[in-house]
Amino acid sequence: MDNPAATANPACVINCVWYDGEGRRHDLPLDQLSEMLAGGAPGFAWVGLYEPADAVLLQLQEELGLHPLAVEDARNAHQRPKVEAYGDTLFVAVHTAQMVDGQIRYGETHAFLGGRFLLTVRHDASLSYAPARTRMEREPDLLRLGPAMALYAVLDFIVDNYSPIVDEHRDTLHTLERDIFSDTYRRAIVVRLYDLKRDLTYMRVAVSPLQDVLAQLMRSQAAQGQLIRDEVRVYLRDVHDHVLRINDTIDTLRDMLGTALSVNLSLVTLAQGETVKRLGAWAALLAAPTLVTSWYGMNFAHMPELSPRWGYPLLIVAVAAICIGLYRLFKRARWL
Repeated sequence: MDNPAATANPACVINCVWYDGEGRRHDLPLDQLSEMLAGGAPGFAWVGLYEPADAVLLQLQEELGLHPLAVEDARNAHQRPKVEAYGDTLFVAVHTAQMVDGQIRYGETHAFLGGRFLLTVRHDASLSYAPARTRMEREPDLLRLGPAMALYAVLDFIVDNYSPIVDEHRDTLHTLERDIFSDTYRRAIVVRLYDLKRDLTYMRVAVSPLQDVLAQLMRSQAAQGQLIRDEVRVYLRDVHDHVLRINDTIDTLRDMLGTALSVNLSLVTLAQGETVKRLGAWAALLAAPTLVTSWYGMNFAHMPELSPRWGYPLLIVAVAAICIGLYRLFKRARWL
């Protein structure tokens, strides 16, 4: 059965939950959010939106006291990954990624972190944070650390979703590496290598700035206050380590793809050179008898090869000897 509080919220409001001082979940309508925050009850609110309507954002801006510039960024999306402080609220923007029909699709998540609330706004290709929420609800002791712990769960979920994409591209690269050294040249291999490098380049643009975002969260002035406790910073450092590892893996794969493209080009050039050498060798073998026999097409009345009885057989033997000599010469030079 649907939760009455959840069904009372607009469709863009995926979750509106209050976690009390013991980490227990209480679903509530969006209209009651300001009352819970003003009531002084222990706990915090975690609100999740997906491509929200302007009216919902304006309502939350008023109820949570959000800065208009941050709300405008969350409405328009297309933001670079960043952390900005607006009074006693932090605004965090990160890029998300997921595989859709074999292609990487990118989205954005904007998070507003306050002393008693966390608001997440998702745009485009961004998976639901229900698994992150469920994980936190299984460990109420973590939820007691406040909304910063919920922000950690969201960031950790985003970073964990990068790993399967990187692993899939690594496996594809290993498969293509075997195809590169095959005897048959295939244009599709070069196209696939280029597509992989392009995807990893775009993904690096999404992953690399997240290092600075997490570093700012750990060392910012807000992190020294009540928004992000020292206990939470330990978890953020773990996410930062994961981002570093993923970013290093992406850089390594991009270097390997660049090398693979160069090796493929070199192998194609070598194969073309071998083909040209073989064609040149066979052309030389055919040119020798053609040159000799072309003499007999001339209209001369007296030709020394026509009078002797063994002239014609000797000519055949001479031509055969020339061809055999050329063949052995090219064979020794590995042109044939």
